[in-house]
Amino acid sequence: MEERDFFDERTEPRNHMLTCPHCGKQDEYALSWLVRRKKSQLNGRADERDRARFAKALSYMVLRDDVAACKNIRCRKRFDLNGVKTMAFLD
Repeated sequence: MEERDFFDERTEPRNHMLTCPHCGKQDEYALSWLVRRKKSQLNGRADERDRARFAKALSYMVLRDDVAACKNIRCRKRFDLNGVKTMAFLD
């Protein structure tokens, strides 16, 4: 089995406060995250090795965006997302 079989995937927007490095304006941006939540149980075709991997698996999310556009009407420049983690585990 592949890792994809252990999780339910969906895309979620999450809000983060970011500061534009060009103009210095701080604003709230909706960043796109790929959220992978662990399934409640495995299907019937799993063997012992797959069950052991499934027991260790944790729900997590991965950042899909790598740049954001400034919301300041006079700036509108794109900047890299340096202050945001690219992966986070969920409880």
